[in-house]
Amino acid sequence: MSNPTKVLYTATATAKGGREGHIHSSDGVLDFDLKVPKELGGPGGLGSNPEQLFAAGYAACFEGAVRYVAREKKVALKEASVTGHVGIGPREPTGFAIAVKLEVSLPGIDPAVAQELVDVAHRDICPYSHATRGNVDVQISLV
Repeated sequence: MSNPTKVLYTATATAKGGREGHIHSSDGVLDFDLKVPKELGGPGGLGSNPEQLFAAGYAACFEGAVRYVAREKKVALKEASVTGHVGIGPREPTGFAIAVKLEVSLPGIDPAVAQELVDVAHRDICPYSHATRGNVDVQISLV
């Protein structure tokens, strides 16, 4: 495990009521209800859930890592996007686990170059990739 040598930013959020509760960030930007999805036995409806939040965070962070690698390698990215999918289900012997799929779109970039950008971003740069490595099945594909 490798920790930051210096913490540059700390995000703070509070959850109350678990998966059927409410979350808010210390700066007030995030402030909404959580709902258990129907697929997990909940009511669904308006409200987010931890898997959506993780998918959004990982996708945004990973795209930033890809853009960072592209800048370092002098590759001009005119357009890029990452779609994150976070699944949840039971694990053995008890509890639950998540699985992640990231779909990376780098239009106009040679496929070999795009793959290198993605590989370096995942291996060396993205903190979400570092945090999940060895703990979560993360599949990354170019689309």
